[in-house]
Amino acid sequence: MATRSKEKTAARRNGADKRPQAHAKYVRISPRKVKIVIDLIRGKSAEEAQAILRFTPKAAAPVVLKVLNSAIANAENNLEMNKKDLYVAEVFANPGPTLKRYIARSRGSASPILKRTSHISVVLDQKEG
Repeated sequence: MATRSKEKTAARRNGADKRPQAHAKYVRISPRKVKIVIDLIRGKSAEEAQAILRFTPKAAAPVVLKVLNSAIANAENNLEMNKKDLYVAEVFANPGPTLKRYIARSRGSASPILKRTSHISVVLDQKEG
């Protein structure tokens, strides 16, 4: 049995990050391609980041925009923050599980195809002042 589980839970909640955030897991886009898009919005205000993503012609842009909108909604609804004061504090794309497939080649051999997935995270914060 776990001992002091209520105290441990309380300590974990007190030390948790209070900034609004959102995550998208198992997105079927390579993290390398997602990083090109997320580098455009890192450090920008939330409204400016939305405008940039809306007009970026990359496959990852709509997915990152959806995660950003979710983080903004979390800030407004759960933490009573104003959208005008928010900026993108952290945004990152970590690799998820890789789907391994094979394609037929000449002389009866096969070559592997790696279909990569990614986990996209957006953390917002309020501007000071």
